[in-house]
Amino acid sequence: MNRKEFIQSAGWAGLALSLPKISGSSHKKWLLPPDTCVLIPTETAGPFPLDLTENTKFFRKDIRDGKSGVQLNMKLRIVGANNCEPMQNVRVNIWHCDKDGVYSGYNTNNNNGDVNAINFRGYQFTDANGEVEFITIFPGWYSGRIAHIHFQVAVSSSYSAVSQLTWDIAAKNAVYAANSGIYTKGADPLTYSTDNIFNNGYTQQLATLTPNTATSGYNSYLEVTVQGTGTTGVGHIENEIAKVLELKQNYPNPFKDSTSIAFELKYPSHTSLEIWGLQGRKVKTVIEEFKYAGSYVELIRLSDINLTPASYVYQLVVKNEFGTFRLPKMMTHYQ
Repeated sequence: MNRKEFIQSAGWAGLALSLPKISGSSHKKWLLPPDTCVLIPTETAGPFPLDLTENTKFFRKDIRDGKSGVQLNMKLRIVGANNCEPMQNVRVNIWHCDKDGVYSGYNTNNNNGDVNAINFRGYQFTDANGEVEFITIFPGWYSGRIAHIHFQVAVSSSYSAVSQLTWDIAAKNAVYAANSGIYTKGADPLTYSTDNIFNNGYTQQLATLTPNTATSGYNSYLEVTVQGTGTTGVGHIENEIAKVLELKQNYPNPFKDSTSIAFELKYPSHTSLEIWGLQGRKVKTVIEEFKYAGSYVELIRLSDINLTPASYVYQLVVKNEFGTFRLPKMMTHYQ
């Protein structure tokens, strides 16, 4: 199996079906009662979003591609509005401009970028705590827009949340001032009220910004509430996969020494169980054999297969008379 096939499955593709597009919800600002989680406001994907799910290069944690800028370790935690609990195994896309306010992938009159570049674009899957992490740079600003990062949370094939985040104005401009040799445009002149997006509210979209002494950069964190409970809201593709296979969340998760992955085959199938690193590289094939219909449990000891403690995506690939079906989930191995 190649990288393209994995990325397609990670985008809920890989089936011989007519695939529905993931679409955002309406542009209404959502607000729930004060004793519940507050849904992230829905925003435009922006003028230069690209479709990250259709490019085989976007599944990665480090999205810098060697471009200059102050390192930013960005973490998002995704929770369900119904119970404020973590949403596991949902795909999170992020994209933003470079230090000078230019987006990759486009070359227009107001965005002099490289049409062949994909810097500052990528996606990951949430872990057992509902978290994803990206290594990027602190973005610059451009006319009409305060410094920001776009993100999309793809909960299922039938629902995704599209929004944006920003930071405290004084803290953000302090980054530019401390690194004036890199951010040559100087301080961001916009406020929330003069920004084209955040002028109607930004409370739920204000991320933290703290120094990271190890990288001489910064850490940033935002908790994002989306519609649903856990990973409910299953769409058409997930329902079709369920007719052929069922893949359980590994248990325990996170785990220290070993974990078990349970799955069920509804039909006799050639079966592969793969482990992928978060930079989009397959690191191990645990199972590669024909199996009859039934329930199975695979014990995984990462030390036995020479993998270091980290988060990984495990993927079940099933091939039978009905086609090829793939389903990924995230697991976390700690020291």
